[in-house]
Amino acid sequence: MELRAEGKKPRLALTKQRLLNKDKLIRMYRRMQEIRIFEEKLYYLFLNRSMPGTIHQCIGQEAVAVGVCENLQKDDYITTTHRGHGHYIAKGGSLKELMAEMFAKKTGCCKGMGGSMHIAKLSIGILGTGGIVGAGIPIATGAALSAKLKGTKQVVACFFGDGAINTGAFHEGVNLAAVWRLPVIFVCENNLYAFSTPINQTTLVKNLADRASGYGIPGIVVNGNDILAVYKSAQGAIERARIGQGPTFIECKTYRYKGHARFDPAKYRPGEEIKKWFEKDPILQFKSYLVRMGIFTNEEARNIEQEGKKKVEETVEFAEKSSGPEPADFLRYIYA
Repeated sequence: MELRAEGKKPRLALTKQRLLNKDKLIRMYRRMQEIRIFEEKLYYLFLNRSMPGTIHQCIGQEAVAVGVCENLQKDDYITTTHRGHGHYIAKGGSLKELMAEMFAKKTGCCKGMGGSMHIAKLSIGILGTGGIVGAGIPIATGAALSAKLKGTKQVVACFFGDGAINTGAFHEGVNLAAVWRLPVIFVCENNLYAFSTPINQTTLVKNLADRASGYGIPGIVVNGNDILAVYKSAQGAIERARIGQGPTFIECKTYRYKGHARFDPAKYRPGEEIKKWFEKDPILQFKSYLVRMGIFTNEEARNIEQEGKKKVEETVEFAEKSSGPEPADFLRYIYA
């Protein structure tokens, strides 16, 4: 990638047609910070028992969600996993509504009835998270089929973890999307572990994207902690899907800093491995790049972080003041 200076606004050249300008680069950094701060706040709130249930966090994986979703239009779709808070935020979902959902309040994005593993916002294309591994893959294929039949030019970004690649849903969903050339991008967030099982104990291929060749579609391996690399790969795949050339499989090699869920101390991970990945932190890498390129200063970066913290604190206040669902509400959102 090459940085071009154009007046006072540097522009990052990705393709001849589409460039990343200063405002967009800063927005991407802001989104990554909001995801990180939101997730860290959730961890604290669940730890001190302020909210019910459990959570699966994406701390360390922010570059994947933002890098992909920055290429999507408002009416494009995403499907995600039990680790879906970051995808929701990256697609433009309301932080206040998400926090209210965590508190099981009526003002939540699912009226307080979904919780952490069941969040959705259909008005901006978020088709929902789910607790079943790989469940979003056939949903994404179905949404892509609907877009193709209606001729809307919409695309679907389907997020899933490395643990999903050995499920029947993965094979059926990807194969059907390939055969019918559907506008879907399969984004595998390979964080090396399916719960506590290392990926090298469940598959012998070095790169999961190699499996794409078995379906006759492109497979791309990308550094999932490099947001610009993710952005560029997703950009090409989305443009390809939008003009009718079918799906692409993108494997983003990344790492989650927390355990599988709130209850998991993740002691099965070697200390040296954790240290190595902390040194590759996607937010710190992107911040360093933006400062080096003159997009913003260290002081401006700190201001963005402080703004994010204030914004998240406001979401907690909003959620705590909101009322919970009434008994009658539980019959209000049922399809007959």
